Amino acid sequence: MKKYIFTIASLLLGFHLSAQPVPKYKNASLPVEVRVQDLLSRMTLEEKIAQMRHIHAYSVMENGKLNEDKLEKMIGGQNYGFIEGITLPGKECLALMNEVQTYMREKTRLGIPVFTLTESLHGSVHDGSTIFPQAIALGSTFNPALAYEMTSSIAKELSAQGITQSLTPVIDVCRDLRWGRVEECFGEDPFLVSRMGVSQVRGYLDNQVSPMIKHFGAHGTPQGGLNLASVACGQRELLSIYLKTFETVVKEAGPWAVMSSYNSWNNEPNSSSHYLMTELLRDQWGFKGYVYSDWGAIGMLNYFHKTAQNGAEAAMQALTAGLDAEASDNSYAELRQLVEGGFLDVKYIDQAVSRILTAKFNMGLFEYSLPTEKNYDKVVHAPSHVALARKIAEESIVLLQNRDHILPLQMDKLNSIAVVGPNADQVQFGDYTWSRDNKDGITLLKALEEKVGSRLTLNYAKGCDLVTDNRSGFAEAVDAAVKSDVCIVVVGSASASLARDYSNATCGEGFDLSDLTLTGVQEDLVKAVHATGKPVIVVLLSGKPFAMPWIKENIPGIVVQWYPGEQGGLALADMLLGNVNPSGKLNYSFPQSVGHLPCYYNYLPTDKGFYHRPGNRNRPGKDYVFSSPQALWAFGHGLSYTDFEYLSATTSKEDYGWNEVIEMTVTIRNTGGYDGMEVPQVYVRDVVASVVTPVRELKGFEKVFIKKGETRQVKIKIPVSELALYNREMKKVVEPGAFELQIGRASDDIRIKKVITVDRASEKYVPTLKDKEKKVVGTKVIAVPVTVKGVVRDVQANLLPQITVRIGDKKTVTNVMGEYSLHAMSTDTLIVSGSGFKPQYIPIEGRLVVNVRMLNQ
Repeated sequence: MKKYIFTIASLLLGFHLSAQPVPKYKNASLPVEVRVQDLLSRMTLEEKIAQMRHIHAYSVMENGKLNEDKLEKMIGGQNYGFIEGITLPGKECLALMNEVQTYMREKTRLGIPVFTLTESLHGSVHDGSTIFPQAIALGSTFNPALAYEMTSSIAKELSAQGITQSLTPVIDVCRDLRWGRVEECFGEDPFLVSRMGVSQVRGYLDNQVSPMIKHFGAHGTPQGGLNLASVACGQRELLSIYLKTFETVVKEAGPWAVMSSYNSWNNEPNSSSHYLMTELLRDQWGFKGYVYSDWGAIGMLNYFHKTAQNGAEAAMQALTAGLDAEASDNSYAELRQLVEGGFLDVKYIDQAVSRILTAKFNMGLFEYSLPTEKNYDKVVHAPSHVALARKIAEESIVLLQNRDHILPLQMDKLNSIAVVGPNADQVQFGDYTWSRDNKDGITLLKALEEKVGSRLTLNYAKGCDLVTDNRSGFAEAVDAAVKSDVCIVVVGSASASLARDYSNATCGEGFDLSDLTLTGVQEDLVKAVHATGKPVIVVLLSGKPFAMPWIKENIPGIVVQWYPGEQGGLALADMLLGNVNPSGKLNYSFPQSVGHLPCYYNYLPTDKGFYHRPGNRNRPGKDYVFSSPQALWAFGHGLSYTDFEYLSATTSKEDYGWNEVIEMTVTIRNTGGYDGMEVPQVYVRDVVASVVTPVRELKGFEKVFIKKGETRQVKIKIPVSELALYNREMKKVVEPGAFELQIGRASDDIRIKKVITVDRASEKYVPTLKDKEKKVVGTKVIAVPVTVKGVVRDVQANLLPQITVRIGDKKTVTNVMGEYSLHAMSTDTLIVSGSGFKPQYIPIEGRLVVNVRMLNQ
């Protein structure tokens, strides 16, 4: 009888429990804002602070596996916000992330999933992943479509490894070439970096991995080129150059995570800057996600910047400025006692946690399905990803110099090739990868052995290393050159592999240079080979430009291969042999010496001399007495095996309003003997402005394939808003007047110039969210025409095609990528509808990009 009563009671209890309403935060059909507020209202102070903190794999693992006792002891039953396992092999990473994710969801009170994160600057850092070309190489392709394909592929590998958050891309604008992190950046130009950044962020988001743009603040021109050093620039340069990329990516691509930077601007650490993280990022640009500290950056406020007297004060400074999540530090462990002691308003914690939860809901973590090992084997290092790595490597190669058409090699005239230099038979993948081993990639020597080793003799000699003054290998290198018909000398740099091998690095994070001549005795090796009288080709296999005036003057063939990934040797061999026509363009200008820094192309008209009577070593002149201020090779430069003639450039009209788009048609003919890709570049010069503006600024480019003998018309569109500047009152405006469009092959190779004018009536304020995105003329506020575009997704971030976007009788339908574009007025309201979804009514409020999240009916 007792057993019967117990059974009835159990059934009744089970019925009662099953009848309990599902918490709002677990209901995927509800708006994210509702889910966030519901979950936040259920959380204790300790649970909130845990969401702002970070777990490192080494602290919870034992013998390569999760130790659940360690995990429980560390987190105390709380749902921590983040976990990483950066040094783990791929399948170990998958196992750990799945186990921790399961623990968080099933063994904690609220079941909040964790952001599993890693680095993936040019491929996942977990052993066995595809190694793509480094960011500097991707930038030199001038091909944003490849940037999208690359992060789409990387995201698939990350997902297979259990990763939901990537600590990339880097969208810093780099303008000091001594800095070791040059290789992590797309280039020196904010427009190029922005286009690559937008494409990479979209590639991640469209494949259900959250990207994190970094490093927020002025970062790419540290004092003296030293990592973590402050950046000295005015507010106008800060906004126009260093933060333009972040503003563009936030507004156009909608990432949910931003990483703060270690350094400082205007004597204030970026990781405690209310101006940067709140006033700009959120109030003006409308960012809704969370800011994550670079590792250890909050503690640095105390022991490095010395703006905080202890960890507690550092935590208060960072949090109240707008930094939401702490990595690799324990300062946020102080937050509880700060709140309970009355030193900190809990609203700052609620605000931070709301942002983190908003990102988790928007990225679909609460509905996340754990990946399987079966899927891992299908995706990681897939043949299609390897093929893409090779394509990027091919398009990134820059042909700097080709006197007497020494390239491509004339194989029918050669019996032997000397392959010489410290990087001729050594892979160089770049920092933030999992290997430095030749077994994980293909060197130039191995590629040539594979392709032509049976047809001619390859004479190899290393010659020297990258760092010492040891010349003992010179004799062997010279002998190899003497015995050969042509010599290829491969010099350059080496970078560490993340958290693994830091030996003999001359480039990468923390490896900055005081001099930009080739390290060690590499240039002397080139001179020794050149002295044999044999034809010489120099390949710079590197993560940054070097000063090479002697090589430019004396060597007929010069090639740049930025760190090219695992397929780099094959790509380079095919280019040297003529199977690949080089199409890369310089994303960094090359200086003549370290004394010629800064060397970027978009300088002010006052900044490259006044007298223009440069001297040389034997003849003194003016400006520099013994030199010219100009670059060795300028931004945008890159030769081809074929020739391109720029026939004409037209615009649809010559007078524009501030909210219009300049539509250019550039006509180019391939007059050479090879099919090839060309990158027509459009630079703009503000003829007369209220403040000093650069001599030219890149505002448009396209990469196009043109067959030999073919003529192509290339369309390039430039929004007039791209012509904006910050005026004397530090307002972002498009000023009326003349603008010169400069169309050419490089920043110093302009083929066609045209002048357009912009509405001469008065200057037009570029709207911001803080202004409610409305046009201001004097004191009168009026609506203006805008072109609104965006992406439509469901609550799990899936792209939604065939969704109708309507304003009055004007409407459009989203394409297969969920994208739409519609002409409207800045005060209109979008009506977005589709089968199975609740209609959305969204005021435009002057925004140019409105991304939409559809809710199920």
